[in-house]
Amino acid sequence: MLLDAKRSHLLVVDLQARLMPAIHDGETILRNVDILLEAAGRLNVPVTVTEQYPKGLGATVPPVQEALPPEAVTLSKTTFSAGRTAPIAERVATLRGSGRNQLVVCGTEAHICVLQSALEFRNTGLDVFVVADAVSSRSPHSVAAACARLLHAGCHWVTTEMAVFEWMEAAATDDFRALSALFKEPTGSPRRPPR
Repeated sequence: MLLDAKRSHLLVVDLQARLMPAIHDGETILRNVDILLEAAGRLNVPVTVTEQYPKGLGATVPPVQEALPPEAVTLSKTTFSAGRTAPIAERVATLRGSGRNQLVVCGTEAHICVLQSALEFRNTGLDVFVVADAVSSRSPHSVAAACARLLHAGCHWVTTEMAVFEWMEAAATDDFRALSALFKEPTGSPRRPPR
């Protein structure tokens, strides 16, 4: 099963100020989430951002906030699974009702909020794609455990590049020229000026 931009919805889970400094390989995660957001904005994939107890963990980190497409929606939660917070579940259900039955998930922590959200939405019948190089936890062992469990539950484990190229579908387009360039720049270098 391939991802389709017209059927996809990007869920960005808990990339928050007080959590990110402890996340394993956090800079790489933020870079890949930024690429996903750039692609989502360009290809009209709706974006929902969750924040776990922002009063305690802080808001979404500025680099992610700055990369959000204008139509992105940020919703707070106190449940670990985003699917158990009514406004988030309702948004996912509304988008699913408009044909967006593929949920692409990135963020932290892989073994807690990402895992529980992915499993919850998978159980509602959505096709769930977890972006391997755009999710992490404090420990890489936790990411490996999350991967094994998610795969066993029928979720798909993809990479940022897989997701973006499947969304684009073809080369020789303006979208391809703009988005494929994001994968050619050296790690750690800015790809575009801040918005």
